[in-house]
Amino acid sequence: MHAEDRQRWIVARARARGRLDVSSIAGELQVAPETVRRDLSVLEKLGLIRRVHGGAYPVERAGFEITLTTRVHSRLAEKRRIGAAALARLGDVESVYVDEGSTCQVLAETFPESSRLTVITSALTTASTIDANSDATVLVLGGRLRGKTQATVDHWAVRMLRDMVVDVALIGANGVSRERGLTTPDPAVAAVKTQAMESARRRVLVADHSKFGVDSFCRFADVRDFDLIITDSGLSAAEAHRYHLLGPEVVRA
Repeated sequence: MHAEDRQRWIVARARARGRLDVSSIAGELQVAPETVRRDLSVLEKLGLIRRVHGGAYPVERAGFEITLTTRVHSRLAEKRRIGAAALARLGDVESVYVDEGSTCQVLAETFPESSRLTVITSALTTASTIDANSDATVLVLGGRLRGKTQATVDHWAVRMLRDMVVDVALIGANGVSRERGLTTPDPAVAAVKTQAMESARRRVLVADHSKFGVDSFCRFADVRDFDLIITDSGLSAAEAHRYHLLGPEVVRA
């Protein structure tokens, strides 16, 4: 298990149980206690847990957000399949909103060279990647730059999106839950995602299987607000069907 996956597991388990012991974590994950202590040190610096002698307590439920560079390399094969499936489903559209986040960044790296689309995005890395590799017209939303995601937020970005009508919005999320909907750690990011949903004629969720059944801090949409969910085969067919029953088509790439 990768460090990122271990740390997500530790945060989720701490929130569910209220307290974790180093020895019990090490036993369940089958790793050395020293590995667990290093993970707890990382999580404490992120403000997600509070360490105590022999274990840790959760601090809050605000989402666990890792830098874009780290996330792009996590589950890369799955994200490439998701990105390819999303691009194949665009059809004969003229404009597309490409959200911030690692899955959308991977998608941008395989954007068709001959594309004549107008691409709107808040993500600087996505914008520069698509502009360098395709004939698409790229519009970047203005606003405050978030260092972790290299994406713009706040009212400037929302205001620009409010004046647009976009054919398709490709949206990412930190958490996807049938009960609580789509969530993300930062209210400013949630506001941009909400407006992108409202400005789009068709809404597509692109998220790998690890995001499902997870809750973050700020809700920005319901599952039923999407026309299509594209994920990977790590999400079971049974679970995909449960999401489909809420309205959207579900594709396991």
